[in-house]
Amino acid sequence: MDIEDENLWLEDVEGEAALDWVRARNAESEAELFGRDDFTRIRTDILEVLEAEDRIAYPSLHGDTVHNFWTDARNPRGLLRRTTWDDYAGGDPTWETILDIDALGAAEGESWVFHGSQTRRPDRRRALIDLSPGGSDASVTREFDLVEKRFVAEAEGGFVRPLAKGGLTWIDDDTVYVTTDFGEGSLTRSGYPRTVRRWRRGTPIDDAEIVFEGTIDDISVQVQVSTLPGFEHHLIRQALDFYTARFHLLRDDELRLIDVPTHIEVSVHEQWLTFELREAWAVGDTTHPGGSLLAVPIEHFLAGSASPTPVFVPTPTRALGFATWTRNHLVLNVMEDVRSKVEIATPADDGTWSLHPLLDAPSVWSVGASQVDADASDDLWIDGNDFVTPETLYRASVSGGARVIRREPHRFDADGIAITQHFATSADGTRIPYFEVGRTDRDRPTRTLLDAYGGFEVPNVPAYAGGLGRAWLADGGTYVLANIRGGGEYGPAWHRAGLRDQRHRVYEDHEAVARDLIDRGVATPAHLGITGGSNGGLLVGNMYVRTPELFGAVVCQVPLLDMARYHLLLAGASWMAEYGDPDDPDDWAYLQTYSPYHLADPDATYPPILFTTSTRDDRVHPGHARKMAARLLEQGHDVTYWENIEGGHGGAADAGQRATMQALRFAFLRDRLAD
Repeated sequence: MDIEDENLWLEDVEGEAALDWVRARNAESEAELFGRDDFTRIRTDILEVLEAEDRIAYPSLHGDTVHNFWTDARNPRGLLRRTTWDDYAGGDPTWETILDIDALGAAEGESWVFHGSQTRRPDRRRALIDLSPGGSDASVTREFDLVEKRFVAEAEGGFVRPLAKGGLTWIDDDTVYVTTDFGEGSLTRSGYPRTVRRWRRGTPIDDAEIVFEGTIDDISVQVQVSTLPGFEHHLIRQALDFYTARFHLLRDDELRLIDVPTHIEVSVHEQWLTFELREAWAVGDTTHPGGSLLAVPIEHFLAGSASPTPVFVPTPTRALGFATWTRNHLVLNVMEDVRSKVEIATPADDGTWSLHPLLDAPSVWSVGASQVDADASDDLWIDGNDFVTPETLYRASVSGGARVIRREPHRFDADGIAITQHFATSADGTRIPYFEVGRTDRDRPTRTLLDAYGGFEVPNVPAYAGGLGRAWLADGGTYVLANIRGGGEYGPAWHRAGLRDQRHRVYEDHEAVARDLIDRGVATPAHLGITGGSNGGLLVGNMYVRTPELFGAVVCQVPLLDMARYHLLLAGASWMAEYGDPDDPDDWAYLQTYSPYHLADPDATYPPILFTTSTRDDRVHPGHARKMAARLLEQGHDVTYWENIEGGHGGAADAGQRATMQALRFAFLRDRLAD
């Protein structure tokens, strides 16, 4: 396929000509919006929320010690810190700094962003810390001594992984698995590692022995290690594409394939294998529907002496969000018409599983659960919140009873602001749920922001956002979150309904919600703005070219937009299971119908559009936003463009940058939408 593209030069991420273009666009946008009084006020309000000292310091429990990663105005890149559990639970802990990321960056002359850490068990003396330059997906991993609070240098046998996509995973005190870039042929076409290697302390990383090797056409390989005595498991995941994988158990240097269909996601915990089904699976005389969760003892399954047993079975309105283990139970986050709740699954001696709701769960739209320490207890962290209710963190027992650990204070005045759920009817008759959040006493129509994603089986659920509340809701605006197909709100079938050549359903769903808001008098097109990022950027890019008459302004963030070349740019090849292969004529026949870059029309009347992206985004190439903006500007349309130099795919590397990005969005919408 040879399609003329006058803007290919903008794909040169750090090319001088491309960056000159970016600087010129940034200067125009900053002159227009950054000097506005409302931009300054909004940014100040949002930054105050992001850096508030009374935010919940979310705990990670390590024996009797609590670890927490914290950012604030004094520490924009953050502190890894710790205290005792008793001190933390008391409500006013004294924190000991383990690692200061700002100080580290200053000392090393690098814009480090903390990307997480993994503590060695059982002694918890050492950690593997991931650091990213500017927030990109690529990172380095360094071994850190948690007792002496220092990095362990290579010269003294420390594990240090150079900059690349990948990571390290503890096996034991002196051995790790490494997935990283080992040079030519070691990465997949998507740019991720395709080998799992065992690296022993004191040896060069290049001498690490290969224990598993995928193919160049895979997406990636990863490894999960369980170190619980008596249940040591090494599980390798070979991702064939975004939604299929093979799983291999590594025992005594022998690989054992978990022989199940590749659409099944496999996990291991103690003596159990669990299977999460994306499609129906026939086992003997029983067919388990897609969206089910099954479990079976590992040894029985490998010996062929037992079939998996249902733990969760979906219904048309009930879907599994995610599952996590405590020591003896499976904890399920279940969505019923996009309202979440926590249920506890317990195995019986006969192999069956019983489900019961978690007692004393908070009465809000969104409830999340995570293990406190699955090796040691059946306790859970429970977090409850929704659009107008700030987070409350509980420590709960699976047997019932929950203790409030922290409450986030209100960040905006929510009096008179209500959450309602509605259903629009899409072009094929499917009911599409959406949430509306706004004042009950405001005259309509009103300025309204419609948000959606619609891809990769990612559910959009209610969540508290103090910045949104201050910049939009408290100022009289209405916020709408649409649960369109392509997401995971109703399980894998809801996702599959918007895959590849069915993607038009996603866009029809979004248009149905927009029309329902207009028909209900919530907004007119002049009042209605839309926003979306990444795959959601592709969504709003399509709304812009498909039905511009429905919208008064568009915010398109870190987007995909050129569907002819997306698979050639950065991690794009990994998404062909979602969209299709542009080099296949049959796939391109439908891909070109939702490639906004190729559908832009110089004679059309489009609403104002804001593009934001990041130079450091090494997942979705900034060339998508650059090229689309350049083409639209050449065609004479109303385009605002701003590119952050740092930030990775999230668009921002710290709270200050996030506040700028969010204030830019709200200032643009306030300027362009009818009030």
